[in-house]
Amino acid sequence: FSRKDKLLIGGDVLFASSIGRGDLPGGDIDVLINGIRKKLFPLGDDVTVLPGHGPPTEIGTERRTNPFLRGNGD
Repeated sequence: FSRKDKLLIGGDVLFASSIGRGDLPGGDIDVLINGIRKKLFPLGDDVTVLPGHGPPTEIGTERRTNPFLRGNGD
């Protein structure tokens, strides 16, 4: 994460309109979602996320529109 550049290399955690695979062996979808909410959301809505796959997105966009992250816990 670069605070100066407001840029996060997100790997396979957060994607545009999706999240990583919590259903794989050793994965836990609830831990993944809670981690995104508690660790990534506080970085700021204007932070650009460069995911491991797909187009860049912003934390604020995902907070508002990502179907996996809306609802309980926001």
